[in-house]
Amino acid sequence: MRNSFVARNPSVLIFLAILALFTLAITVLSEGVGLGLVSTSFVKTLGKTLCLALIAVAMDLVWGYAGILSLGHFAFFGLGGYMIGMWLMYERTRQIVVDSLANAPIPPTPQEISDAIGSQIFGVVGGSDFPVIWSFAHSLTIQLILVVAVPGLLALVFGWLAFRSRVTGVYLSILTQAMTLALSLYLFQNDSGLRGNNGLSGLQNLPHLDDVPQSIVSIWFFWASALALALGYLLAAWVVSGKFGSVIRGIRDNEARVRFLGYSVEAYKLALFTLTAMIAGIAGALYYPQAGIINPAEIAPIASIYLAAWVAIGGRGRLYGAVIGAGFVSLVSSWFTGGQAPDVHLGFYTIRWVDWWTILLGLSFVAVTLFAPKGIGGLVDLWTDRRAPDRHGADLGPDMGSLREREAER
Repeated sequence: MRNSFVARNPSVLIFLAILALFTLAITVLSEGVGLGLVSTSFVKTLGKTLCLALIAVAMDLVWGYAGILSLGHFAFFGLGGYMIGMWLMYERTRQIVVDSLANAPIPPTPQEISDAIGSQIFGVVGGSDFPVIWSFAHSLTIQLILVVAVPGLLALVFGWLAFRSRVTGVYLSILTQAMTLALSLYLFQNDSGLRGNNGLSGLQNLPHLDDVPQSIVSIWFFWASALALALGYLLAAWVVSGKFGSVIRGIRDNEARVRFLGYSVEAYKLALFTLTAMIAGIAGALYYPQAGIINPAEIAPIASIYLAAWVAIGGRGRLYGAVIGAGFVSLVSSWFTGGQAPDVHLGFYTIRWVDWWTILLGLSFVAVTLFAPKGIGGLVDLWTDRRAPDRHGADLGPDMGSLREREAER
């Protein structure tokens, strides 16, 4: 048992217990199934925060443990959202079209229904025909597969091209940022097949569940987000706890030495990069139905830079640090930008936090980098390091005559 996964990672059980208690508390206090003390909008905010925590865990895996500063992981997050958004928008529109044509004198043909759905979805960009990428939008099963397949395939191709060329450091970060920018600019075009800058909207309305209030739907997604975060955290902890984790940490610290020892550095990087892209896709698929809309601006490079800031503030190289950073910044951001933070009147100038929040976030990132490289998660390390070791007379140093019980009691 001493070498079991749980014994080597006690923090995992602590995290899962805290997450379970948090989920239970919000459920009991929610409007949908509880006491009504927590509003539906705030439940959605918490659900989205859990999704952001999941992609932060993915980012911490690839940056904190492997040393790959990816500035493109929000692209995978957005692609996951687009994949599930296509089904939500198609099925919802089909339901509306079928209901509206139900009382027609002549029953509509399948082709007429398809044309009407196409006109409803793509009329905003001057089209009516379904692009090829919408071929499987009618199938929830296939779109769920695409949630992980599309980000994973993009990461696999991009990573293979980048890692086989041994691009590292800031150059790799620039490449990932360029990939994100190119994807964002492509999606802004009306002929991209995803409605250009209009994006996909109405995603919060689940098809065939018109009678279910948003207070209930928000709780469903909150539960799903909590479960996804729990499973993602378990997977990430399992990945970094074994031989694979030791190798990727070695790559982060001294890539040349790991390659000299005979390990395929590129294969390890590619596997981790692809895995984290798939995790990001799942997070995005849960996030955007709670947000209600997705557009290309969500995939802009600045979003991935924010993601790096969250992980740095929380403490990279610590999975719980990534969760803390994403949760803290997301909730504080909602407070500042949602008009809840009071303006500060200085007489000659009024500080409106809606305008100053991004500057405050940037300053926080710089301050953490310079003065607290372990981030908020470092406070947990500080607490655990100060606890007295439970040695009870065991040798405390290489010398058999080292201080024993007296030092253990400090």
